[in-house]
Amino acid sequence: MSKIEQTPKSMRIHIGIFGKRNVGKSSLVNKITHQDTSIVSDVAGTTTDSVEKAMEMLPLGSVVFIDTAGIDDVGILGGKRVEKTEKITQRCDVAIIVSDYNGWDELETELANGFKQNKIPVVAVINKTDEKKISKEKLIQIQEMSDYQIECSAKNDDDISSKIREALIKSVPRELIEEPQILKNLVNEEDIAVLVTPIDKEAPKGRLILPQVNVIRELLDKKCVAVVTTEKTLKITLEALKNPPKLVITDSQAFNEVSEIVPQNIPLTSFSIIFARLKGDFQTFVDGVRAIEALKDGDKVLICESCTHHPIDDDIGRVKIPALIRKKTGKKLTFEHVSSHEFPKDIEKYSLIVHCGGCMTNRREILYRISKSREKNIPITNYGILISYCTGIFERAIKPLTEISG
Repeated sequence: MSKIEQTPKSMRIHIGIFGKRNVGKSSLVNKITHQDTSIVSDVAGTTTDSVEKAMEMLPLGSVVFIDTAGIDDVGILGGKRVEKTEKITQRCDVAIIVSDYNGWDELETELANGFKQNKIPVVAVINKTDEKKISKEKLIQIQEMSDYQIECSAKNDDDISSKIREALIKSVPRELIEEPQILKNLVNEEDIAVLVTPIDKEAPKGRLILPQVNVIRELLDKKCVAVVTTEKTLKITLEALKNPPKLVITDSQAFNEVSEIVPQNIPLTSFSIIFARLKGDFQTFVDGVRAIEALKDGDKVLICESCTHHPIDDDIGRVKIPALIRKKTGKKLTFEHVSSHEFPKDIEKYSLIVHCGGCMTNRREILYRISKSREKNIPITNYGILISYCTGIFERAIKPLTEISG
């Protein structure tokens, strides 16, 4: 199995390709990927929805290119396409802005400014140089607004892929190239880690959920011993071990039962809490959970899920977490839910935001949501941290991560 098949989409470097209609974005994607990934036409607005293509680009590793609709699309449908393109900007680690010899105007400038404000590198591609060269004045403007510039003809330049690769190597932040470590500073070689994975109605049939799979793989890579069990067999699992585990990681929903079984001298946390550090800002999530104590009757709470699934009777986001918060506060609260890449612009109406572990989205998107919450002074926390807080084992659950550096 190739690395690209092993790497979840949420762990890849996301590279968005933006620009007006008919500037050659789709032609560029096809040249980069060496495939007819996107439909190419002289008709403006051919790309009506985003097109994603994952590939391996050494030395960057696994990346995903996202071809987007034109930022100057018009009409009712065009407006919806532009809105979707704007949402894609929220999860981009690097932005490629494509223009032609006409250069940039207020649309490209506004787009570039937004990326720069969020510390996202911008690669400017001036396309269609076979038709006309860009003016010196326009080029200076583009150089001021971007980190790297390329002049090319996506239609005729067979070397464009290597040019883009060179630009990305120089532009992608170093921390994105390094393999992210879920268990950084939590375990060492030959340590034993016990993973408690309840098999409930939300578990995919015949499979484990993605965070569990990710953790197992990393433990094996670190040459650790991974012991997988359920909450029902946890006690006999611990008794069967000659040496106590270095760490126990549980599904957050089983915190109470697992906490009663695992001795206090053995560190205990959850998959969701570990992902709070991997995908977001751990301290912000820890600080945000304390806002539960200030909730009042009539307050609104937003629940954010990064995946989409058909809700079940005891769904964690729609049933269990609201029930926990109501029980903890004793208040009459209103809960609203969003999933996938949806995130409201009017978050100031909420008194608290609760985000899932984020295994199905990338870190950039969650950090964007955290930054927006900070702008509006809205506390934000994470599923696992909130569940531990509401069930009375908060300090124990976050201790393994607060005691380490990095």
